Amino acid sequence: MGATLGIVANPASGKDIRRLVSFATVIDNNEKVNIVKRIVLAAQAFGVDKVLFMPDTFQMGLTVKEELTQHGVLKARIEVLEMHAEGSAADSTRAAQLLEEAGVCCIAVLGGDGTARAVAKGVSKTPLIALSTGTNNVYPKMIEGTVAGIAAGALTQLPDPYAACIHDKRIEVWLNGEMVDLALIDAVLSDDTYVGAKAIWDSSRIKNIVVSRCHPASIGFSAVAGSVQIVRDTDPGGFAIELAPEGRKVKAAIAAGVVEEIGVIGERRLDEGEWLELTIEQRAMVALDGEREIKVKQGDKLALRVCRNGPWRVKPEEAIAMMMAL
Repeated sequence: MGATLGIVANPASGKDIRRLVSFATVIDNNEKVNIVKRIVLAAQAFGVDKVLFMPDTFQMGLTVKEELTQHGVLKARIEVLEMHAEGSAADSTRAAQLLEEAGVCCIAVLGGDGTARAVAKGVSKTPLIALSTGTNNVYPKMIEGTVAGIAAGALTQLPDPYAACIHDKRIEVWLNGEMVDLALIDAVLSDDTYVGAKAIWDSSRIKNIVVSRCHPASIGFSAVAGSVQIVRDTDPGGFAIELAPEGRKVKAAIAAGVVEEIGVIGERRLDEGEWLELTIEQRAMVALDGEREIKVKQGDKLALRVCRNGPWRVKPEEAIAMMMAL
């Protein structure tokens, strides 16, 4: 019996306001279709005989099926999930839930940190292959579609597919004693009072940053924390910093081509599961993986912690090497 691969390709990734205030690469939907074609062709060569797509406004799944069929190279069955697509992040979360229920070997995710986060909210055990096609791309990596497809096929042949994965951390966000959301890379408190454009890009409004991992070679607000201390995906716990103009200055790439000098007045390493508790002094917003999500008001109790209960993420090179060693 063959294996099924899930694909969540976000047609909106890489199109937010940061394109107007930085010099980020644009990967349009036609190129996403090309990437997905390569994923499908490689995966079917290594044991995948069915591919399930999230429905989307660009109809990527149907386009891939039609074009590969026209070229006479499609062997796997391609189907689109039967679900209503709203054109929001909720589509990615719902599709991930349905793909996990369908028993896919893994989910190839095309997008940025925000897309990966939305998918992660819908799975508990299904491994992810996160391909970078978004703006802030700390979680997803620049993986050639062909390699991603081979890695997906490799998972289906391994006795223990989780041996080729890392169990990632996540940041739990609790508001007034109730868990309200999560982030994979960073949670940022800013003094914005409305959502507007969801993407966060103005460093002058940032007050606190909590990260599950950070490095100065990243792009986005986790790079600010990474300029103070490096935390790797394999390290336990996370890191938190507090910002203010009078603080000691660090330079960080908060967006593609945009390097700013930012003041840091406090830093704290967080052990696994250790709480960072904040009492909100004025109306503000919490951004998760680069996007404003949660409104908070004066007197609210915000608590965050980093735990290793995030998604399983495929390490493509390891998966392929392990398959070759069988």
